[in-house]
Amino acid sequence: MNLPYHVDLDGRTAVVTGGSGVLCSQMARALAACGARVAILGRSLDKGLRVAEEIGGHAQAFAADVTDLDSLQQARADILARFGPVDILINGAGGNRAEATTEDEQFDPAQAALRDFFQLDPEGIWAVMDLNYMGTLLPTQVFARDMLGRPGACVVNISSLAAYQPLTRVMAYAGAKAAINNLTQWLATYFARSGLRVNAIAPGFFATEQNRGLLFDEQGQPTPRTRKILDNTPMGRLGQPQELIGALLFLVSEAASGFVTGVTIPVDGGFLAYSGV
Repeated sequence: MNLPYHVDLDGRTAVVTGGSGVLCSQMARALAACGARVAILGRSLDKGLRVAEEIGGHAQAFAADVTDLDSLQQARADILARFGPVDILINGAGGNRAEATTEDEQFDPAQAALRDFFQLDPEGIWAVMDLNYMGTLLPTQVFARDMLGRPGACVVNISSLAAYQPLTRVMAYAGAKAAINNLTQWLATYFARSGLRVNAIAPGFFATEQNRGLLFDEQGQPTPRTRKILDNTPMGRLGQPQELIGALLFLVSEAASGFVTGVTIPVDGGFLAYSGV
């Protein structure tokens, strides 16, 4: 893998939740390329196995549901048996659901056929909050206990620029990611004197399996929403997964960021910096 720079993670064990996804599989590859033993966690073991096979070496997939404490405890036991205590936790599992997303950007009573705010499904909203927020909190509860007192131990949460500037339609997702930013700061304060650093990365717009249908039409052309995104991104393009790696390696390196905790780094092509004018 072509890294932007190399950090020494030899002898370290990293857990990557959501590690078979487009963005987090790239992170798993980068950690392995720096010498870490990588445990890829996901609900689909088959997907995780494919990523682990591509990485080779000391990478292994484990089935786990980040919203289920028993599932995570079993994964922890399996990882301890295979690799020993965890040093790095990447909380990358997350996502959105259609039933928690409005079909309109602003309320218009003339568009009654569209799914508007009043038609959002409470169970769908809870599912999005559960996957993103509890799916970050619970893995931290399970794995952080073993990380305390280990030199260089750190947690990196995956947030979103929607945490800062709520995007139209994705109310539940934006709220869940905002909660992750808050949780990152709370955990950083709580564990600061225990030697465990907690930070986050907030990706901007990247094409993934989950959002590709929203970003591109059947012909592969940008949708109207994507054109609006690009018009409001000063760099005028979507991000590439490998462009998250520099921030990741900075945050997991004790030498580079040993006095950094409680921060969320946006990687968004300038989206948050642009006022639209």
